[in-house]
Amino acid sequence: MRVSAKICGITTPEALDAALKGGASHVGFVFFPPSPRHLSFDRARALAARVPDHVGKVGVFVDPDNALVEAAREAAGLRHLQLHGTEFTRIAELNARPGNSIWAAVPVRRASDLDEGARYAAIPVDRILYDAKTPDGALLPGGMGLRFDWEMLRGYRHPCDWALAGGLTPENVAPAIQVTGARMVDVSSGVESAPGVKDVDKIAAFLKAVALS
Repeated sequence: MRVSAKICGITTPEALDAALKGGASHVGFVFFPPSPRHLSFDRARALAARVPDHVGKVGVFVDPDNALVEAAREAAGLRHLQLHGTEFTRIAELNARPGNSIWAAVPVRRASDLDEGARYAAIPVDRILYDAKTPDGALLPGGMGLRFDWEMLRGYRHPCDWALAGGLTPENVAPAIQVTGARMVDVSSGVESAPGVKDVDKIAAFLKAVALS
């Protein structure tokens, strides 16, 4: 089965074009002002207009209110909401709204953290995203280039569809897929030359490595 890939935190037409040319299945737009990848609604609208129908558009949020989610959905024509917040009930509320496909991030540092996925799957959510847990007090919940021990996912029984994120790069994504058995991977900082600055060559290399896995 082919491994799919999401290029997250896209902010420029050049990065978007590289993702589409390389065969990304999904592209991610961040709506969280502290992030260097944050988009205004106008920029999101312009980028989203370039995305063909067969590529999924994912909005990335941290504890959003309804107004933010609805404005982002309208601007970017989002198919999926990727949530990195801390409120379990907030995910349940958004999941109940028509037309939302929910991806819930599960921050992982130790094996016991994986069990949080079962809690989200019970809502249910459409996909769990295993991401590296950031340090206490960090401004961002992800996109910091951190990774967790992928061996924890070897042979793990997942409660629903899932994707692997956190510290992936063109150099390590193939072994990460081999160890974890991931059928979807998600990258942001691993294809950047600086925080929030996507490198088109790294995007191409990452997607090529995924395609060969």
